[in-house]
Amino acid sequence: MFKILAGRIGEYKKATILTPLFMVGEVAMEVIIPTVMAVLIDHMGTESLADIVRYGLLLLGLAFVSLFCGMKSARYGATASTGFAKNLRRDLFYKTLDFSFEDVDEFSSSSLVTRLTNDVSQLQMAFQMLIRMAVRTPLMLVFSVLMSFRINHRMSLIFLMIIPFMGTFLWLIFHISHPIFRRIFKRYDALNNSVQENVAGIRVVKSFVREDYEIQKFKKTSEEVRNDFVHAEKVMALNNPFNMLCIKTTILLVCYFAAKIIINTHSTELTTGQLSSLISYGVQILTAMMMMSMVFIQVTFSTEAASRISEVLDHSSRLVSPENGITEVKDGSIVFDHVFFKYGEHSRNYALSDINLDIRSGQTIGIIGATGSSKTSLIQLISRLYDVTEGSVKVSGHDVREYDLKSLRDQVAVVLQKNVLFSGTIKDNLRWGNKDASDEEIKRVCRLAQADEFIEQFPDKYDTMLSQGGTNVSGGQKQRLCIARALLKKPKIIILDDSTSAVDTKTDALIRQAFKKEIPDTTKIIIAQRVNSIEESDQIIVLDNGKIVEHGTHDELMKLKGIYYEVYDSQTRRKGDDL
Repeated sequence: MFKILAGRIGEYKKATILTPLFMVGEVAMEVIIPTVMAVLIDHMGTESLADIVRYGLLLLGLAFVSLFCGMKSARYGATASTGFAKNLRRDLFYKTLDFSFEDVDEFSSSSLVTRLTNDVSQLQMAFQMLIRMAVRTPLMLVFSVLMSFRINHRMSLIFLMIIPFMGTFLWLIFHISHPIFRRIFKRYDALNNSVQENVAGIRVVKSFVREDYEIQKFKKTSEEVRNDFVHAEKVMALNNPFNMLCIKTTILLVCYFAAKIIINTHSTELTTGQLSSLISYGVQILTAMMMMSMVFIQVTFSTEAASRISEVLDHSSRLVSPENGITEVKDGSIVFDHVFFKYGEHSRNYALSDINLDIRSGQTIGIIGATGSSKTSLIQLISRLYDVTEGSVKVSGHDVREYDLKSLRDQVAVVLQKNVLFSGTIKDNLRWGNKDASDEEIKRVCRLAQADEFIEQFPDKYDTMLSQGGTNVSGGQKQRLCIARALLKKPKIIILDDSTSAVDTKTDALIRQAFKKEIPDTTKIIIAQRVNSIEESDQIIVLDNGKIVEHGTHDELMKLKGIYYEVYDSQTRRKGDDL
């Protein structure tokens, strides 16, 4: 985990190194100051005013050097920690984009968002503490103990006796609070999931008047987070009072025993100035222990965040491009050869079983089946959004696992069931298909997708701004824009996953006619619930429970009098026929 995270320091190594170096300078000055003060106090009545001024200027110089080193350390520490967090977020985001659907399902989108935001922020604070406070505290502890030993080794034993007590208490806090923090991060995932679901589905929540239910669900999760934090804070709240008790007790013991030594030895073994230095070093030692406890608490809280972030960064995507993968997809032919597929290696049932298909380039294929019959699962294997469990899927004569992923997906355009548009202009959204597309190319694909008609009615036409998710256009308009975006890729294969469900039958027919006329060499796969969307297809596939139960042309399937016939009959039967 340390190796994974340390690799994200990157270009901020210089700031990371300079931070503790300046911190060493600050500590050194702070440790020297009490010794100079002791000399000044002990010679206050015997030294001349010039000597006192000299000592005063020396103290002032040491204080300014300490201030300078502290400011530099803080500045470099802030630069290093924010840069480290920036690199972490960048690498986490890039890694997430490389994940397959299966990888995203494993982590969950809400958990990935939490790791990119809250977990990185926690690690940023911990990193800054590690390169500053975690360097300062042990140095201050060691140097102060050594300096106190140099003054009077018997008095220094008091400091050494109190340190184990404070260290043991720190360990107990870490041992008790770490499991609580681990639970808190899981609660955060659930909380983020609730927020994401409600923001994304706010229209559904309002239309079903489920605000009160969602509020209660959110309140419950939020209350669980609060309870865990309260529990953790109760444990950590003991830290400061215990440390202060140790500090005050130590100072009292030092003053008591030091006073006895001074009186009994007539200041020959210990002077007043040395007592002052001992008290200063004692405060520095115990303050260092307090700071160490703060570092421990932050590190404790961040350990789980570091583990969760490392888990993502160290995760290898299940779908990767092969070395020297094929970069050219020559045509849109597709072959399914005894394909079996299940979503996880531990899943009991197959989503698809023994699928055999031979699709020639340029053909139009219709797919129909009941909800849950794995229609979407079938087409996701073509662009290798998932890998087959058994068998093979071939595109243009090659197994999809032999292709470079980018090259394959550039030639397989998929318009999924859930259409997504991004904030920006219509042009910006369409150019996701081809960033270098000209205005004429954009208008051409919009005509094919029957989108130009409503776009031209907007005041700003193709420069019309779309809100996030495309909420300011209708469902049918959104579908047509997504089809146009897919066409702009000029793919060898285009897949429409029930992506004309929100358009009227006339527009649906016009889109199919445009496809047949304008892109005859492109293989077209249409998943639909409406039979009239696929009845003119070269092949029609009927899926049921992940198996092909019927396969043929419209006329052939009608003669079978099977599932396809029943669906066609139910959708085209006139009301009068039922009377």
